[in-house]
Amino acid sequence: MVQTGTGAVDTLRDTAAFAQGLERLGYHRIWYAEHHHSPAIGAFPPVVLIAHAAAMTSVVRLGSGGVLAPNHAPLMLAEQFGTLAALHEGRVDLGIGRGPGTFDEAIARALRRGAGPTTDAEYGSDVASILSYLVDEVAVRPLPEPWLLASSAAGAALAAALGLPVAVAHHIRPDNTHAVLERYRADFTPSRWCERPRVLLCVEAVCADTEEEAVWRVGPMDVVKAGLLKGVSDVPFPTPAQAAAHPFTEEERAALAHFRAQQAVGTPESVVHRLDRLVRETGADELMVTTPVHDLGDRLRSYELVKKYSEAATAS
Repeated sequence: MVQTGTGAVDTLRDTAAFAQGLERLGYHRIWYAEHHHSPAIGAFPPVVLIAHAAAMTSVVRLGSGGVLAPNHAPLMLAEQFGTLAALHEGRVDLGIGRGPGTFDEAIARALRRGAGPTTDAEYGSDVASILSYLVDEVAVRPLPEPWLLASSAAGAALAAALGLPVAVAHHIRPDNTHAVLERYRADFTPSRWCERPRVLLCVEAVCADTEEEAVWRVGPMDVVKAGLLKGVSDVPFPTPAQAAAHPFTEEERAALAHFRAQQAVGTPESVVHRLDRLVRETGADELMVTTPVHDLGDRLRSYELVKKYSEAATAS
């Protein structure tokens, strides 16, 4: 996140420190999402962030969550991620998504050189082409691990048809999660990439020593989400104090409360219980946690608590 009052240099410095911190804590994957024209998230290309983080770490897997196929030539993505996989063998994931990465139509058209929104058929063709180009390179370089991001039945159907592992965006569209999983598992076709359905579930989790502290830390992202509910993506990422003073409407409060109830925000015990329940309800093979809080230290502390209490719960 790009905190209010900071710049790109500060954010990128924190990004490297964050990757090193999660590696020390023993996390398995870190993914970077493609966004454009967003002062709260920043416009940092995933391929660049992966390369930088890989050079600063040694074992954690790094990938895109996701890189957006409509914005790039399939051959270029295959070359970029094939190169990353060769430089950091066994550590690179290629998570592919569909959205433009912005609500700004002018920016979206600029990314696509004036073209309009991609169709289902165009997107499916782009993903298939990326995979094909990767296979063409298999003799000369290692392959990244491909994933398809999905938050709808259409995305689930494409992942199933191509035999790809699926990363379900529960942190974006939680109401769609069960329909996505049902479609994916029902239609899955084995491939060279995946022999059986394989599900990664991405959940928003903000963990602190007290419930009140966790709610305080999640406040800035609530402000950003309130903007997104109105199709506005140029909302800065405020401080917790600024967020506490934000005038939410009753409709926004209700929507945010509904969303938060499907994520994991609170004390270590409540967060780990909620994450465990989501795994049991969805049958997910892996959880990915996104923690959009203002301060890097608070963010790492949240991950530390989740890791510590998850391991304790597993051992008991």
